Amino acid sequence: MIDLHYHLLPGIDDGSTDLDMSLAMARMSVDDGVSCAACTPHIYPGLYENDATGIRTAISALQGELDRHGIPLRLVQGADVHLQPALVEGVRAGRIPTLAGTRYLLLEPPHHVAPPRFDQSLFELTLAGLVPVITHPERLSWIEDHYEAFERAVEAGVWMQVTAGSLTGRFGRRPRYWAERMLDEGLVHLLATDAHDLRRRPPLLGEGRDAAALRVGAEEADRLVVMRPQAIIDDLAPDQVPAPIRASAVRSRRPGFLKSLFGA
Repeated sequence: MIDLHYHLLPGIDDGSTDLDMSLAMARMSVDDGVSCAACTPHIYPGLYENDATGIRTAISALQGELDRHGIPLRLVQGADVHLQPALVEGVRAGRIPTLAGTRYLLLEPPHHVAPPRFDQSLFELTLAGLVPVITHPERLSWIEDHYEAFERAVEAGVWMQVTAGSLTGRFGRRPRYWAERMLDEGLVHLLATDAHDLRRRPPLLGEGRDAAALRVGAEEADRLVVMRPQAIIDDLAPDQVPAPIRASAVRSRRPGFLKSLFGA
């Protein structure tokens, strides 16, 4: 599996606090079946002033430590980029990293307030040739009143990344409801852990994959954690990648499903 949202770099944001924690988190990921992870610290002006150069340096140092300790986890660059003015200019100037240097940009909207001109901001990113990947929409407090904004975004070519733990109830009933609804309606492109530590927000991707498989089938669940993340790393165009499927499409293909409905 590939985990493309991970706060693994030590002491750079609100994720891992030190090298020992980063090594322990990396071991947990490997034990869970993850072979590659994107280090995605926050870029949040005024709070986390990270940039591509600093992130790249921190990744190189951590990869060296992983190799030295025999932990087989390959790291790629990224950032959990908060929606901000002049975002396109920051990417073009090389200050804001995309996922593995590709067209895909991990984008975090505000948690508690729907941003003004949200649709327009996403349009400007896509117009610049980027593919915004919205992080954990199911955990945003404003999704209930603005669900259609995420539907429109997917129709416009934006990708959605749901947190693995949301599907297992780690974040409570409300995020689980929205995660399951988005998954059932074919709006989810990726699962990732958004891991910050070992206990409260651990790097356990497999449990999310297994929960997704119960709703959309094993093939689509693997696409969420293997095929589409690899397609991002390979910088494939979105139209080269199978679109998410709806849960209803999976159920209708299961043997005996129509019989159970109609008694045929």
